[in-house]
This record gives sequence, C-alpha cells and structure tokens, in this order.
Amino acid sequence: MNPGQPVELLYRAARREETPHLVGMLIADALGQGRERLADPLPPSYYAAYDAINADPNQELMVAEHRDSIVALMQISYIPGLTYEGGWRAQIEGVRVAESMRGQGVGHRFLEWAVERARSRGCRLVQLTSDKQRSDALRFYESLGFVASHEGFKLHLG
Repeated sequence: MNPGQPVELLYRAARREETPHLVGMLIADALGQGRERLADPLPPSYYAAYDAINADPNQELMVAEHRDSIVALMQISYIPGLTYEGGWRAQIEGVRVAESMRGQGVGHRFLEWAVERARSRGCRLVQLTSDKQRSDALRFYESLGFVASHEGFKLHLG
C-alpha cells in the first residue's frame, strides 16, 4: 500500500459464520473484555442475537473488509419516531476497527458510509453512544461532526 493512498474497503452485511470473529473484535479492548465472552464453542446467545438482527429489516450488522479480512464492524438500527415530524433515525452501535488498521482512515470512511446509508433510507438523524472512558473514540466521533448534545443514561438489567 502506498503512503497517502486510501485503504481499499468493501462494505457488506456480516455473515453468521463470522460471529466468533466479530465477538473477538468486540472483546479486543478493556471495556469489551469485561462484558463479552469469547469461548469455543461461542455462547449460543451471540448466534441468537445475530439471527434476530438478520431477521429484522430495521437492523444491519455491517462489516468493512480489506483484502478478504474483516477490519471494522458496526450495527445500524433504524428507528421510527414521532419526533422530527415522524422522522426515522439511525442508531449506530458496536463500532470497532481492527487495531492494525487504526489511523488509516478506515473508521472515518466506514462511519461516513453509514451516515450516507442512513440518509438514503430517509433518516433525519444519526445518533450513537460511546462510553465516556473511550476518549479516543469521543474525539473521533467529534471529528466526523457528531456533537455531544445530550446526556445519555443506561440501566443494566443483568
């Protein structure tokens, strides 16, 4: 790859058989290590989640691929609402970029692609959350034009 040349990426839906690799990407940081479990065999709950996402037309589990390897992951949920004159919104979650690909524009391009995808589906708003401990991620999202305009709350149920 030439310096300054963008990394070639293919965006596509994740496949069920890739679930262990995707969980591995989710667990590849300190926060993920505390909430995910990569075992062999993989806990069935991950496959059940994949199946539910895949069956719902308002959910997408997407990957970015480079040279036949998955280098980034995200889930996009399309949510109808009465606000914004009955406008739809896209919720982006679980964004991960392989450590070896960070700093090469992969995350930036993947998020831009997701925003355009939401726009093409008629969404009026794109929103995401990021743990306050992820200072690099917070700066990254701000660099893409996302604004920390709201306080978010979560209640863990188990």
